Formats: sequence, C-alpha cells, structure tokens
Amino acid sequence: MYKRILLKLSGEALASKDGSSIGIEQLEHYCNEIADAYSMKVQVAIVIGGGNIFRGIQGINSGFSRLQGDYMGMMATVINSLALQEMLVQYNISSKIFGAISIENICEKFYFKNAIELLEQNKVIILSGGTGNPLFTTDSAAALRAIEIGADVLLKGTKVDGVYTEDPLKNPNAKKYENISYDEAFEKKLKVLDLTAYTLCMENKLPIIVYDATKKGNLKKVLIGEKIGTLIS
Repeated sequence: MYKRILLKLSGEALASKDGSSIGIEQLEHYCNEIADAYSMKVQVAIVIGGGNIFRGIQGINSGFSRLQGDYMGMMATVINSLALQEMLVQYNISSKIFGAISIENICEKFYFKNAIELLEQNKVIILSGGTGNPLFTTDSAAALRAIEIGADVLLKGTKVDGVYTEDPLKNPNAKKYENISYDEAFEKKLKVLDLTAYTLCMENKLPIIVYDATKKGNLKKVLIGEKIGTLIS
C-alpha cells in the first residue's frame, strides 16, 4: 500500500451535471474517496485544476493575453481548493491549503518541508495555484509537487478507467493498457499528462496511475493494490 500519494483532479471533476461551476454532489463524492484514504492513514496531497471556472487558454478567445489568462486560471484553482477544504470539514478531516502564490488568510506559500511536516501529522494538504507561473498546466504542478513532497505515486483521476490506444469515448474499439513503460507511452504519444509533467515523472522515476475517479471506492482500490486503471512506470 502507498504511504504518501498526490491525487490530481481536474477542475471539471467538481462541476455539477447542471452546469454549475462547483457541484455539492461532486464535492461529496471526492471527499468520500479522500476519507477512505485518510482512514487508512495514507498521507494525501491534492492538486485540483480550475477548468470548471476558467482556463487560461480560454482567455485568448475573450481578448486576454495568455499570461493574464493563466493567472486567472490559477485563481480558479484556489476557489476549488477552498470549496474542497470546506467540504472536508464535514468529514472531520483536517486540511491545509498551500499556494504557489501566497494569499493572506487563505493559503500559505508552498514550501516542501512545511507540507511534508503536515502530511506526517496525517493532515490532508491541498496545493493550489498551479506552479505559480503562466504557461504551465496543473498536470505539471501535480508532477512537480509530487516530487517535492516525496510522494510514492501520482494518481491522475479521470473520467475513464485508464490509458487507451485511442480515446475510448470516441472509439469503442480502443484497447486499454494495464501497464506501460514511460518510454513506450512517450513513443506512442499517449495523452496521459502534458509533456512537461510527463518528463518530470520519467526523470524522477515517479510512477503514475491513471484511473476512473468518478466511481465510488476506486481510490481505495488503487491504494490497496487492485489492478484498476493503468500504471505507467
């Protein structure tokens, strides 16, 4: 079983089915999943995207510069982090938000030693603000933070149950990989993470598990070693 994990969730994972930016049902689902890990004494760090509120690249279509749009996207991740933290209170789970950019009274500037200290106290840490730099995705932030805190694995929660030869939502005949090496995933140009995030994981030998985070109990299954999703190592 993994001792310390970094869970990457997309912002869209928090969006409600009726189109609201943040759905209570979705928040409750992910808090239940996190509670499973918490009860198992697994140290949990979380990176959430902001795409349910604003994507940096969307700003270009609205007349913003890409850089300004990316900073707006970073703020969206802070909003999602606050929502998750508040919901975790209802599950009696103590958590702390760190930010790539500090915001007084909301999130302390991330420093790996402080984050590790809280993890060792069995507190969930939520890592907001991406890398703090424009032009980097929250996938890159997840890979970077996972390495900085010494996570055993990067878990990428998605809507599909692993990595496929093609998009299974578009091609029902696509085949799923149970295990795949970094090199093979790179050669096949599989869309697991963006190139920067992927390279960080590969160079630092950080295993990645891509799994369906929308199904109840799947995080616990991953943690106890059940063969769900795709392992990239």
